[in-house]
Amino acid sequence: MQTRFVIVPAVPIEQESFRAGTRFYATTVSGGFDIYDNQEKMRLKPSYASKEEALMHCARMNAEHSISLAIGNACVMQP
Repeated sequence: MQTRFVIVPAVPIEQESFRAGTRFYATTVSGGFDIYDNQEKMRLKPSYASKEEALMHCARMNAEHSISLAIGNACVMQP
């Protein structure tokens, strides 16, 4: 089973652009890391600067989601 929340690289941030002949080039920096919700199919905010910080928040969100599913299933199973 796929986990609900996963880590994805954030969209790079454009710092500057310059022209070389007829082409334009942009310099970018990493935007950090986002948490992606596989159920809702969307990136969640805020973005995290480090992968470790994003992993910590992602693990906590997955744990909370698992607990809420277990509680929901327990309520359904009771007569």
